[in-house]
Amino acid sequence: MATSSPSCGVCDLRHNTKPSIVWCTECDEGLCTECQEHHSLSKASRNHNVIPINEYQKLPIDVLKITQYCSIHDEKFQIYCQKHECPCCSKCVVESHKLCQDIVNLDDVIQNAKTSNALSEIEETLVEVTENLQKIRHHQQNNQSTLKEKRKEIEKEIKKTRMKINSHLDKLQDDLMKQLYGLEEKRKLENMSVIVIIR
Repeated sequence: MATSSPSCGVCDLRHNTKPSIVWCTECDEGLCTECQEHHSLSKASRNHNVIPINEYQKLPIDVLKITQYCSIHDEKFQIYCQKHECPCCSKCVVESHKLCQDIVNLDDVIQNAKTSNALSEIEETLVEVTENLQKIRHHQQNNQSTLKEKRKEIEKEIKKTRMKINSHLDKLQDDLMKQLYGLEEKRKLENMSVIVIIR
C-alpha cells in the first residue's frame, strides 16, 4: 500500500534516511536525488512514471490507499479480471481465476479508463452536480433571508394588533369606569335623598 512517508524507500532499506524528491508510481515508493538518477537510468525502471513528492502528498487519502501489489502474493498486479472486477497478479490468475475468460492486461484497462467517454461523462456530471448544489445553496440562503424578513413583518403586525387591542381595552376600561363612577354618584344621591326624607 502506498504511504505518505517522505523518506527514500531504497535508502530506508540500507538503514539510511534521506528525503524523497519524487514518487515512483510503478515501484510505489519515494526516491531521493541519487536513487532517482539511478532509477531513471536502470533498464528495469527507466520507463516508470514518477511525480514530485509534493504532488504525491497532495493526493486524496483514498488514492494513496490504492495498492499496486497483491496482498496475498506480494507481486505487482498485471492482469485485470473483468468477471470479478479486480486486479490480479500472475499467481492469482493461476490460483483463483483460471476459469475466468474475461482476463485482460491491466495497463490496457487503465489506458482505456483514462481515455474513455465514461470518464469525461463523469466529469461533466460532477460539474453539473456542483453547479446544482451551488444553486440549491444560493436558493436556501435566499429562502432563509426571505423567512427572516417575513418573520419581522409578522412580528410588526402582531405588535401593531396588540397595541390596537390594548388601546381598545383601555378605552373600554375608561368607559366602564366612567359608567361605574356615574352609577356610584347616582346611588349616592338617591341614598342622600332617602336619608333626608326619613329625617
